[in-house]
Amino acid sequence: MRDRTKPPGVGAVIGWTALAAIAPGAAHLRAGWRRTGLTLLSVYTALLLGLLWVALTSDLGELAGQLVASSWLTVVTVVSIALGVAWFALIVHSFVVMNPGKLHGKAQIITGSVAGVMAVGVLLPFSLVGQYAAVSQSALDDVFSAPATPRPQVSGVQEQDPWAGHSRVNILLLGGDADTNRVGVRTDSINVASIDVKTGNTVLLSLPRNLENVRFLPGSPMAKRFPDGFRLPANPDGSREDLLFAVWEYADMHPEIFGGRKGQGTQTLMDTIGYTLNLKIDWYALVNIWGFARLIDAIGGVKLTVPQDVVFGKYNEGLVKAGTRKLRGADAMWFARSRTNSDDYTRMGRQRCVLGALLAQSDPATVLVRFNQVALAAKELFKTDIPRSMLEHLVPLALKVKSAKVTSVQFVPPLINTGYPDWNKIRTVTAKAIRTSTLTRQPLAATAQPTASGSATAKPTAKPGTGTTASKPGARPTSSPSASGATDVTAPKDISEGCA
Repeated sequence: MRDRTKPPGVGAVIGWTALAAIAPGAAHLRAGWRRTGLTLLSVYTALLLGLLWVALTSDLGELAGQLVASSWLTVVTVVSIALGVAWFALIVHSFVVMNPGKLHGKAQIITGSVAGVMAVGVLLPFSLVGQYAAVSQSALDDVFSAPATPRPQVSGVQEQDPWAGHSRVNILLLGGDADTNRVGVRTDSINVASIDVKTGNTVLLSLPRNLENVRFLPGSPMAKRFPDGFRLPANPDGSREDLLFAVWEYADMHPEIFGGRKGQGTQTLMDTIGYTLNLKIDWYALVNIWGFARLIDAIGGVKLTVPQDVVFGKYNEGLVKAGTRKLRGADAMWFARSRTNSDDYTRMGRQRCVLGALLAQSDPATVLVRFNQVALAAKELFKTDIPRSMLEHLVPLALKVKSAKVTSVQFVPPLINTGYPDWNKIRTVTAKAIRTSTLTRQPLAATAQPTASGSATAKPTAKPGTGTTASKPGARPTSSPSASGATDVTAPKDISEGCA
């Protein structure tokens, strides 16, 4: 039997103290504290088995969703701090029971210093988790501050269904140019993400900022003011302010149209986009262009292929050079939004490429490493009416989207004439794209080419503005494949197609 009275060596004190960090109770058993050691090991083993059981039996997406709930983030913050303090105390006590006082002076200093570093080292991960949880809660509470509003239930659906029986959720994604030196909000980038709640398959529907003669939801104050479409006198220089990008700002600047009610721009644009596409828009998210640039910087940049030099700036003083490389936030944003030597449709294509690159490259590891920067950028980035309570359902849906099929439809020439839009065609193409997304149950490779098909003949199944046009799962498309194999401009494309 080993002599417990023999003074421990430096290596033994450090080694057993270090082992106690990953196997609590090991040092106590070595020092003869059998009951304490066995108790610590038993509790630790039970905790590990409990965590393993949760990992094996839980849906990771659902678990991630629960962890963004305010109550759970508070629990994570408190528990992580408590565990950190407990582990710190464990290391200190494990060091003490190893009787370092029997060592000579220099050895005591060495072992005490190493044990102190280990105690602080085990405390740091728990402190980091607690800090991440607290920062997350603050950022999420700031961004998702809209009051919860119940979704209309589909007949026969139980209330606990977060999607209220709907097969898709439609989120209006806007890129705004609000800044300290500008009045109002102009929505330069207008997209609707229509997401299948079961598969995550998504269609990104992009409308051009320069869409003319915009029609408003029948019966709305704007429809009464502009019964023949959104039309205003041209500016002295010939430019126009009656395009789709100006709807939000115009509604905000003219409360008299709404009986004196202010701040009607958001709902007006949502209703207008919904009527245009024949979709029920559930929520919107407004992304500040320069906040978006800060988010790109927060994740360390985004790798993009710039097909040709992009000039930007009031005096064409800026340049994003052609080539494939990682761009910082400002360059990525100028690549996406510069109008110099290009038109709005080219810009829409570049914006799609930036969104596709971010979707592919914003991996969890990168976000964790740069978590504080990402959270700070998010506070400056988003304005939304998505309720805080919906996040626990939207997070697992977002994880589905990450690995699902994401296609896009851009309503630009030759698909439509932005000066004289064919509104029925826009709704028909939207219905076809959603139906195709619904039928594509299995995720496809990012490099897959869209199937060429004939002209769309499908008719919307709902009146404009009343709901989604997605057909029931399992329905077959009415259009037949094109025998000639010619490209169908109405067919949805992979979000990264043409982005090299």
